[in-house]
Amino acid sequence: MKCKWFLILGLIVCACGHEKVEKEQDLHNVYVVSPSDYTPAQERTFAGVVEEKGEIGVGFKTAGQLKKICVKEGQAIRPGQLLAVLDDSDYKLGVEALQIQYDQVKDEVERAKRLFEKKSMSVNDYEKAAAGLRQLGVQLQVNKNKLAYTRLTSPCAGVVESVNFSVGEMVDAGTSVFTVLDTSQKSVTVDIPASLYMQRESIKAITCTSNHNPGETYPMTMLSIVPKADSNQLYRMKLGFSGGASGITPGMNVEVRIEFNRNGEEKMKIPSSALFRKGEADYVWTVNADSTVTMSKVEINPLYTGSEVEILSGLSPDAKVVRAGVRMLHEGEKIRIIGKPSKTNVGGML
Repeated sequence: MKCKWFLILGLIVCACGHEKVEKEQDLHNVYVVSPSDYTPAQERTFAGVVEEKGEIGVGFKTAGQLKKICVKEGQAIRPGQLLAVLDDSDYKLGVEALQIQYDQVKDEVERAKRLFEKKSMSVNDYEKAAAGLRQLGVQLQVNKNKLAYTRLTSPCAGVVESVNFSVGEMVDAGTSVFTVLDTSQKSVTVDIPASLYMQRESIKAITCTSNHNPGETYPMTMLSIVPKADSNQLYRMKLGFSGGASGITPGMNVEVRIEFNRNGEEKMKIPSSALFRKGEADYVWTVNADSTVTMSKVEINPLYTGSEVEILSGLSPDAKVVRAGVRMLHEGEKIRIIGKPSKTNVGGML
């Protein structure tokens, strides 16, 4: 009799255990994700032309006859590079003559100083001699400057656009001997409509590309924007290259891309596989603290579709959302959260 009761009790325990195992095996395995923040951007494209900083007429600061021209048209030049030289023979003679006179007067002033210190010369006579020496010193320095001015150097990095004189010609002071394109700062000018001008504070990024350098993208910064529209209601924006611009030369056509943040608002997005439709509304399964799921109604942006959808309302940033297998779940059902997809569950589609 006792054996019979033990047998019945064992069968009951086995049955309960088997039922518990079956319930655990019936739990759906799911992957969960949290909504990610992003700021959708608008992108507009404009055509532009690369411009140099300016065109400079470079000339000597003194007059003379051209003795040597060191560069040619189309040549790239660097700051301080020698461009041309004047005949400096007369300037050297002028410096030499004044140097002799200065040295002589300097010796006389030294003797006058000793006489003044011995009270053998009046203050007025000594001051006149010292003033004469200073005057000669100024004249000597002026002539040395004129001698230095016979060598013309480049004031900037650029390209020689034109050479306006030939060797042997006389050149006046200030006459433009060379026309130089200043390429020390290249820029691009584009015209934007009023609608984008009003969003100028929401600019996210500006880049440009050129068909001459495929695959290269150049980041840019806004240098200025004219706050007055032209007759076509366009606003002129000037852009500069924020990094290197190798391969970009003045006159080259480029394509400028301007990205605008939409109102600067942070939005949420989730995988489109997490979304399902019921009736006229969209829903997702959110996971509760006790591993049960709740059907949550959400509002999506119909203009933002694809592998991900934009959530306008209905979810909190810290919510846990079932990513795949949403058709197999039911309200209040308990699920098992798993981490990585198994080898037999390609793509995570349960």
